[in-house]
Parts: sequence; structure tokens; C-alpha cells
Amino acid sequence: MQTISILTKEDLLDFKKELFKEILELLNGNKINQEEWLKSSEVQKLLKISAGTLQNYRINGTLSFKKVGGTLYYRYQDIAKLLG
Repeated sequence: MQTISILTKEDLLDFKKELFKEILELLNGNKINQEEWLKSSEVQKLLKISAGTLQNYRINGTLSFKKVGGTLYYRYQDIAKLLG
């Protein structure tokens, strides 16, 4: 059974505020830095996996991620857990 969610104008304004806050943090270098967050290609090399396997990790929740614009970022500490 599917549930239908209705977005209000207030919901969209809240989302807009959160998005702008995250963008400002990114521009100031406070949120994503090279040491803590990695891009998909870096994760693939580190784990020695294909893009498809990485996508499966995202889909099944094995690896959490953040999407900023069109780029996916992964926490280094989450990847370290996968490495054992």
C-alpha cells in the first residue's frame, strides 16, 4: 500500500532554507572536505568495486551517502567500516 505525501508551501520553504544552509557550508569548506568525504570514483577505487556495485550499496543501505548537486559523497569512516 502506497502512502501519498502532500507538500505544503511551508515544507518547500523549509527545504529551501536547509538547502541554502548546506550550500553555504559547502562553499565555506565546513561540510565536505577531502579527508572526510569521498566522491564515487574515489570510493570505487578504494573498495575495488564497479559503479554498479556502488549503486547497489546505496540502494540496499550498505553505504550511506549525501548528494550535493549532481555529485554523490560518501563518509570515509563508513567506507572504513566496510573494509573491516
